[in-house]
Amino acid sequence: MNLLIYLIVYPFILFISYLPFKLMYTFSDITFYVLYYLIKYRRKVVRYNLEISKISNSKKEMIKIEKQFYRHITDVFFEMFKFLSISEKEIKKRFVVENPELLQKLANQNKSVVFMVAHHGGFEYFMSIGYHVPHAPFAVYTPLSNKYLDGLVKKIRLRHGAQMISRYNAALFIKNQLKENKLFLYGMAADQSAQIRSKTYWKEFLGIKVPVFTGSERIAKEHDLPVVFGKMKQKKRGYYSVEVEVICEKPKKIKNFKITDKFVTLVEKQIKESPHLYFWTHDRFKHKDKAPI
Repeated sequence: MNLLIYLIVYPFILFISYLPFKLMYTFSDITFYVLYYLIKYRRKVVRYNLEISKISNSKKEMIKIEKQFYRHITDVFFEMFKFLSISEKEIKKRFVVENPELLQKLANQNKSVVFMVAHHGGFEYFMSIGYHVPHAPFAVYTPLSNKYLDGLVKKIRLRHGAQMISRYNAALFIKNQLKENKLFLYGMAADQSAQIRSKTYWKEFLGIKVPVFTGSERIAKEHDLPVVFGKMKQKKRGYYSVEVEVICEKPKKIKNFKITDKFVTLVEKQIKESPHLYFWTHDRFKHKDKAPI
């Protein structure tokens, strides 16, 4: 059955990828109506997240954000499909780094980088960041349980130069790789809900105390890698830019959890500026009732 799903899905995605952008977005518009009004894909989760985070001042505004979000999320998926056929020239027009000189400065110091991002805006475009920076990009990700679909997602994402590392062996992989004395950029989206363990770090996120991932900070501290944040912006439909901001250059000198705290603060600011661009389908607050007092 898994193979059958792959054989059905892949030809459809390939077909979409070769469509002109204007026609592709027509399909995206149709998909929005199907997801939002007919299937109501994760509507309860999205509505709950918007309500509990108090990101809007009224119900009317909240519904507006909700609809804008569903329009955006369908665009993101179709844009990801496009990666199978889009040229380097075209993708470099649609995704730019506003201040690449910041990463160039770190490269001149022979420093690899931990690049922290959120599931915000056209974050899939980060897979093409190697076109803009001197570092070799690697993305830490969570493999899908369906190996065929996981392979398909990797095929799409690897099309423009970045490599992928499973989060389950990322720490060891990075440790071994840094011995090569090359310049690497490790992209980590650390804004999803973390599992609860005995040493879980809890932090307020949009006013709710939740468990947060600290793996990016631990890796940065272990190898004393500079940590930067990528703030994704949408210039217009299908066009994005990222502004890079340094969180810290010498992690070993920073107190524990300060890097994670700064990341959470930057993500919150980004969400409040453009709430419809955040991925509200994630069950981000599912552990809120388990938070320590």
